[in-house]
Amino acid sequence: MPAGISFADAESSFSDADAVIFGIPYDRTTSFRAGSREAPGAVRRASYNFEVKHFEHLPLPDVRIHDFGDLDDHIFPEDMHEEIRFSLSPAIHDKKFTVAIGGEHSVTPPIVGCFDGVSVISVDAHLDSRDEFMGSPHSHACAMRRCADIVGTDNVFVLGVRSISEEELDRDDIIPHITSYEIMESGIDAAIRKALDSVRNERIYLTIDIDGVDPAFAPGTGTQEPFGLLPMDVKKIINAVGDRLAGMDVVEISPPYDHGGITSVLGARYIKEGVSIFAKHNLI
Repeated sequence: MPAGISFADAESSFSDADAVIFGIPYDRTTSFRAGSREAPGAVRRASYNFEVKHFEHLPLPDVRIHDFGDLDDHIFPEDMHEEIRFSLSPAIHDKKFTVAIGGEHSVTPPIVGCFDGVSVISVDAHLDSRDEFMGSPHSHACAMRRCADIVGTDNVFVLGVRSISEEELDRDDIIPHITSYEIMESGIDAAIRKALDSVRNERIYLTIDIDGVDPAFAPGTGTQEPFGLLPMDVKKIINAVGDRLAGMDVVEISPPYDHGGITSVLGARYIKEGVSIFAKHNLI
């Protein structure tokens, strides 16, 4: 991997690893506040804050983790897509659990394209379902529309939405979703059931846009939206996916706006949670 710090406890070789972590420092389509290209390093540093194993998941088997390092910081999204396919496909083909640290949400569709037969569940303040934004179909504002192009609209679901443009609603193929307002009323458990009942494919790719969490708990992001999910809600989502989890990413953390580093710490903890859930269901 490139020079620099690796994710905590990522001491395995690629060939021996059960899980592989990739940094994707891409934020060229960011539409408000850039800076998520700095997130992979910040999240890796934050990962040293935690115990190797979390007590609520014990007994937990050892999991061998490899940190692949960062992909190149490309200018054009098409080049970023090509490198993602080149870099992640071998790990996915070998059925390793893949974790990507963005970067912005535009990194998710090319990752999803490396999998066969997955559904996509997203945690996000935004529906991200425009056909194009600022002249690009590969904008982070189009991430779920591009995922739907790959897996079908009936295999995409977004949790925690509270920002949707009129153009995203004025169409027949609205991306299935539940708002944070509905979650506040009915609870996160009912929302998770709705998401799992909605998607068709058994295996699930989970993408966590950190702005899905209320900015009081995750201020370090490019496009803050008040009235968001609680951090514990997202932990419950990760746990509920359980043995259906094929891979995951954490995106849109922007360290320049993350005073005190609390958003990077939360992102690192979500990654630890995902790896723990993978190990619990696949390595015992």
